[in-house]
Amino acid sequence: MRNEELLEKITREVLRRLEAVEPSFHETDEVCYRCIGCGQCVTRRPGAVAALLDAGAARVSSTIGAAPRDVSVAALIDHTLLKPDATVDHISKLCEEAIQHGFAAVCVQPWYVRLVAEKLDRTGGKVKACSVAGFPHGANRSDTKAFEAKRAVGDGAREVDMVINVGALRSGDYRYVEGDIRGVVEACGRGIVTKVILETGYLNDEEIIKACALAKAAGASFVKTSTGFGPRGASVEDIKLMRKVVGEEMGVKAAGGIRTAEDMRKMVEAGATRIGTSASIKIIGSA
Repeated sequence: MRNEELLEKITREVLRRLEAVEPSFHETDEVCYRCIGCGQCVTRRPGAVAALLDAGAARVSSTIGAAPRDVSVAALIDHTLLKPDATVDHISKLCEEAIQHGFAAVCVQPWYVRLVAEKLDRTGGKVKACSVAGFPHGANRSDTKAFEAKRAVGDGAREVDMVINVGALRSGDYRYVEGDIRGVVEACGRGIVTKVILETGYLNDEEIIKACALAKAAGASFVKTSTGFGPRGASVEDIKLMRKVVGEEMGVKAAGGIRTAEDMRKMVEAGATRIGTSASIKIIGSA
């Protein structure tokens, strides 16, 4: 049952477990558990952009070949291509489209971050490079994810989306999960936006609450519903629950299965501050 009492009870239990002295069975991982914040504001509400901004969305994402009609809308879009068969030509085209239309970011696999950062350099930071860590399954060891994140930032990424360790979460190893997230946040450093992908299609309500509480405790900037490679995408119920847990201090990104303007409006009304979709042109045209 989704209610405030359940949310508070589960959140308190997760935080209590984090403070417990019992060691994690993965405690040998070199992850720092010191409590430090990221020191950045992650909720953005840009100026008037028709129905998208009226709904409260901060970004939507698109894929290669997409070109919105309105420049102000383009500034909210993460131009994304994470398919494993993407080539240098595909990524180069993605960057040119982002520069031409003024997209907010170009999100790619780690292999392409340096190429993207170099191509976007002439925008003076207006279009940012974004990459992923532990993608798409999240089962990498913590030091591996932290290294991926640090390397991505070193190569020029200014946003990093990491995937939560779903198995550890469902096993009740909350200390490990919090440290896993914190390791990426600290590896990225100040000024870098960090988003924690929960892959909500694998989780029940209690597990979503726990994952959000852990991401918040670890100092992440955003929680995000899914990778697009999991069993399902975002739901309104997921977004409402995630927003209740993280409050107004963090961003919430809905991704997966959002194909119409009505889908988008429902998500932002539920509390999403960013939208991930490959149907951006269709959405913009009908908003």
